[in-house]
Amino acid sequence: MRSKTGLKVGLAAGVALIGATACASNSRQTELAYIERPVETIYNDAVHTMERNLWQPAAAQFDEVQRQHPYSPWAQRAMLMAAYARYRARDYAKSMSSAEEYIALHPGGDGAPYAYYLVAICNFDQIIDVGRDQARSNLALKSLNEVVARFPESDYARDAELKMDMVRDQLAGKEMEIGRYYLQRSEHLAAINRFKKVITDYQTTTHVPEALHRLVEAYLSIGLTGQAQQVAGVLGYNYPGSDWYADTYAMMQGQGVTLPEKPDAKAGFNMFERIGKMLPF
Repeated sequence: MRSKTGLKVGLAAGVALIGATACASNSRQTELAYIERPVETIYNDAVHTMERNLWQPAAAQFDEVQRQHPYSPWAQRAMLMAAYARYRARDYAKSMSSAEEYIALHPGGDGAPYAYYLVAICNFDQIIDVGRDQARSNLALKSLNEVVARFPESDYARDAELKMDMVRDQLAGKEMEIGRYYLQRSEHLAAINRFKKVITDYQTTTHVPEALHRLVEAYLSIGLTGQAQQVAGVLGYNYPGSDWYADTYAMMQGQGVTLPEKPDAKAGFNMFERIGKMLPF
């Protein structure tokens, strides 16, 4: 019989693969005929199938471990391995279902951190471009945050934090796209609200310098020179060498608006909170 240590090594091998590019599989998952076999035999056959990148057949074999030996320690491990195999087959719905079933049945199990992480990764891998609805991005952010909150010292949490930054950048990009659309249509108040959201809610993303520039542009368009100067000051303080600050400087000069004095040392990112409270709202 394979040892418990061997089982852990097998799962670790599967976890190590999670960062690799998922491979699609067109193989149909088939119902296996019930032929009673030792649990070790079924599990090891499933591992060998997975090593050949036959993800759906491997998942079916791991399911068979649970079907024939539901109270065996191997069944818990097989549930996670089936979820992983379906993830690699890009069968995200069934992968999440298997992982969530594990969480429901074994919330304190050794594999719980991995199960939560697998749900998060399934959501993350389904994120689509900023031109479309970002519901999946929000789901990914929520599930990634749950990994960090529940297992803050784990390797899964560290990877989840990196992916959360990517998701926030995606969500900020969506806000920018909508804001630019409103600005082009001269719907300045709607545009201002979008740019302010980027600045206040996603202030560590790559979109903030442009959001500040667009906010200056919107304020100038409706004659709110004072607000434009304040935002330009924040842009100049935090991103003095950026192209967006150079564009802001040229735009304000072109309209005869003077740039404010450089903010003092207490300004900077703290000024982002003040931007969120500026009128109009």
